Order: sequence, then C-alpha cells, then structure tokens
Amino acid sequence: QVQLVESGGGLVQPGGSLRLSCAASASIFRFNTMGWYRQAPGMEREWVAHITSSHSTYYADSVKGRFTISRDNAKNMVLLQMNGLKPEDTAVYYCNMRTTWGQGTQVTVSS
Repeated sequence: QVQLVESGGGLVQPGGSLRLSCAASASIFRFNTMGWYRQAPGMEREWVAHITSSHSTYYADSVKGRFTISRDNAKNMVLLQMNGLKPEDTAVYYCNMRTTWGQGTQVTVSS
C-alpha cells in the first residue's frame, strides 16, 4: 500500500514563502498524477494544484502565479513552492495520489 508523507509546513508572515514536500513510498509514483489539496477550518477540502506523470501542471485560480508544483521521480517526491503567501492560504495541506492521502501539514500565514 502506498503511503504519502508531507512536510514543510509552518508559520510564515504574509508575503513569505514555504516549500511543501510529499514523499511517496512506492515507485508507482512516477506513473501517477500527484495533487495538492488544502482544507481551512470549517471549510471543504479544495484542490490546489496537480502535476501529471508527463509533468503537465494545473493550478486553482486562487494560487496561479504564486504556487509552483513540481516532481522528482527519482526521489518519489512532489513539491509545492508557495510564494506570496496570504492569510487566506492558511490551511492543512494534503498530498494526494488516486485514493491515497497523506496526513497533512499545517500552513499558517499570519503577522
């Protein structure tokens, strides 16, 4: 069974940057689309971005131009570089592959 482990969350001031990482436990990672989602308190989980096995990338309008998703198939990892962070980006961020989810990593944007 594939496991996904996120890291890199934390507290950052508005305008700051964070880089989230997601490590997958299986080599089938390289054949799958990988996604990042987030869930703010009291809100539904929402899609943030995803990257296909051929490295095509797609972003929610709310993060386009500020976030960059990438993958390193040699390391079975997917990254989310987040720049220009806003308080409304505060959420638990989850990595996803098919029906598998990571445990989430908290991102808090506050002054």
